Amino acid sequence: MGRQWNESDFRTTPVDCAKKLVGTEFRWKSAGGIVVETEAYAEFGDEACHTFVRNAARDFVRNQAPGTIYAYLNYGIHWLFNVLTKHETSNGFVLIRAIEPTVGIDAMRVRRGKHKLKDLCSGPGKLTQAMGIGPDCHGESIVSRSLGSDSCGFYGLSNFNVVADTRIGITKAADFKWRFLLKDSPYVSKRPSKAQMRK
Repeated sequence: MGRQWNESDFRTTPVDCAKKLVGTEFRWKSAGGIVVETEAYAEFGDEACHTFVRNAARDFVRNQAPGTIYAYLNYGIHWLFNVLTKHETSNGFVLIRAIEPTVGIDAMRVRRGKHKLKDLCSGPGKLTQAMGIGPDCHGESIVSRSLGSDSCGFYGLSNFNVVADTRIGITKAADFKWRFLLKDSPYVSKRPSKAQMRK
């Protein structure tokens, strides 16, 4: 799996972290896969970020350490998995949008009620459902042992071609190219439109 990410890896801007997470391995207990899509959200200057309208989100950024999980219920349906990043120039969150499943696939199929590999984790809500991620992880650290499993976390380094595109499902700050995808991956939630190659 490679080296596990620690707190210092999340002491960076949300944009830089979102790019670097693409291509790493995300493990959650008995499930996991390769991160193929992320989105960055900045504490300031980003109207799409929760910190723009939610006091609780601002308190979370102020009081929590880098690598803390920020989980929330989206439209009352799906839990979305984010990780806090902190840096002297910009704090924020990285949303894990999609992975290529590699571990625990049978359990993922049961949780999702789907069989095709591309249907299991090709979206942030699908991903949490498939991996068994819920509200109990909110406020926990992805870089500590508090989750009760040595395998929970991000592993390895990204050495892949990463494509940047606009974020999905938002109406504010919709022109920010802060969605990052593994080039040519069939496991992303939505193929890039007018993307630019970035490494």
